[in-house]
Amino acid sequence: MRLVFTSLASHGHLYPLMPLAVAARAAGHHVVFATAEDFHPVLEKAGLEPAKAGLTIHEAFASQFSGDPGRRRREVPEEVLNETIGRVFGRVLPERFLADLGALFEQDRPDLVVYEVGNSGGAFAARKAGLPAMGHGFGRVSADGLMMEIHGALDDYAAELGITGGDRPSWGNPFVDICPPSVQSPEFLARARRLPLRPVGWSEPADLPAGVANRDRSRPLVYLTLGTTPMSQSHVLTAAITGLAALDADVLVATGPAVDVAALGEVPANVRLEAWVPQSELLPHVDLVVHHGGSGTTMGAFAAGAPQLVLPQGADQFTNAEAVVTAGVGERLLGDEVTAEAVREKARRLLADPAVADAVRGLAAEVAGMPSPEEVAAQLPDYA
Repeated sequence: MRLVFTSLASHGHLYPLMPLAVAARAAGHHVVFATAEDFHPVLEKAGLEPAKAGLTIHEAFASQFSGDPGRRRREVPEEVLNETIGRVFGRVLPERFLADLGALFEQDRPDLVVYEVGNSGGAFAARKAGLPAMGHGFGRVSADGLMMEIHGALDDYAAELGITGGDRPSWGNPFVDICPPSVQSPEFLARARRLPLRPVGWSEPADLPAGVANRDRSRPLVYLTLGTTPMSQSHVLTAAITGLAALDADVLVATGPAVDVAALGEVPANVRLEAWVPQSELLPHVDLVVHHGGSGTTMGAFAAGAPQLVLPQGADQFTNAEAVVTAGVGERLLGDEVTAEAVREKARRLLADPAVADAVRGLAAEVAGMPSPEEVAAQLPDYA
């Protein structure tokens, strides 16, 4: 069977699809993964055949801002920025993916298209070509905040294309759902044609930081990350590092590409800074995850059985933080609540609270009971 997987070109959008794509290839299917060229080396390392489609998210935003796009995005009013985000994800990216995938499908017609649900251009291209398709989620389905701007733009574009029927984000197609049902949106659960898939983390192959794998488990290890999305977040990292360093624990910080490490200054001896870590390999070794609320980190911590302190910065991170709190597996700090003292006290409680530990174990058991990538890959021919 010939499969085309397609995703927006970012870690958070592409990586959730990798376990199923790799499992489908291992099952003997011909798998092509269509995304922007920046991520083709990652796909080739995983043994997948890349195809060029779409723009990177950075390129899409740069097309909307003249001059320095990063500077302009920081300067524009929030309502203008929100409109631009809606236009980028609701029109610019889908339009480009629709054109590129349409050409790809004419050249080599697949039996099934698996599109990451942030990439509605994949759904539209499959519909226009008359191909069977299924969406693939990357976490909890949200319709709050910025998603309303995106959905409005998507509805307008879909209407122009003559595409009707089916609710977002699945557009009426089956939906591969990696979110545990107990924390998924109840409204989505009630209407979707779900194909559950265990959230299995995927990272580019790399060694764990020295000392992690064989460390003394009697001393807690706290992992701090604000993800890989370029945004100004040094002040949040600084507050979190200061608070966590005051604990009787070791702190491993993945600073990400947007942070000037020098701006963080000297860090205490129990804090280690790394530009990047293989997160899926790391999470089973940590005792607490302090993070931005990205879906990959949230789902990964669920699976690894680690409590979470969420410091959401934007997009779906706020609803992910709410889900963490509601499930009893962590806490959150919003906006000006993020101080060193608040981070320290929240983290201290999460490391010691037996009720949180029980909830974390229960959610990890729920995740472990979901179908594996190999089991779901075996079902894909039924949808072709």
